[in-house]
Amino acid sequence: MLPGMSDVAGVLEAADFAAVKHKAQQRKDVEKTPYINHPIGVARILSHEAGVSDVTVLQAALLHDTVEDTNTTFLEIEEKFGPEVKRIVEEVTDDKTLPRMTRKELQIKHAPHCSHKAKLVKLADKLYNLRDLNRSTPQGWSETRVQEYFQWASQVVNGLRGTNVVLERQLDQLFKERGISV
Repeated sequence: MLPGMSDVAGVLEAADFAAVKHKAQQRKDVEKTPYINHPIGVARILSHEAGVSDVTVLQAALLHDTVEDTNTTFLEIEEKFGPEVKRIVEEVTDDKTLPRMTRKELQIKHAPHCSHKAKLVKLADKLYNLRDLNRSTPQGWSETRVQEYFQWASQVVNGLRGTNVVLERQLDQLFKERGISV
C-alpha cells in the first residue's frame, strides 16, 4: 500500500479503480451480472470467509483482472497501489496473447510457485468462479464444459494446497459434489 493511505482508504481506492476499469464489462452468466461483482466477491471471500485482513491481498483481489481484461498496465497498478500489489496482480494475470488452452496449462504449472499472497487470491478467485458456475451456467456453455472447468480448477487448486484450510475445504466440497476426487 502507498504511504499515508489508511487501510480502509486503500481498499476503497482499489475497489473504485476496479469499478472504473470494469464499468462496461459483464459476466458471462444469463443475467449479465456487472463484472465488478466478481473482484468484489473475491475480496469478500478472502476477508469474510478466509479471515484475510492483509490490505495488499485485498487490493490485489480487487485488481486481479484489471490488467488481463482491461487497458490497465502493471505500471499503472504499481504507481497507484505500490510494488507489492503489482507483484501479486502479475502473478495471477494470464497472458491473453497466448491461446486459451496454453493459459490454462500455465495456470496449473505455475500455481505451486506463486507467492502465498497470490495463492490466496487464486484460491478465492477459483472459489468464486465455481460457485458462480453452480449458480448460473454461462451462455453457450454445455454441462460438459462446466464439468471440464471444474476438473481443470481442481488441478490448479492442487498446486495451491497448504495456503488456506478454509478456502481449500470449501473448494474440496464443490469438487466432491461434482464427483471430482481431491
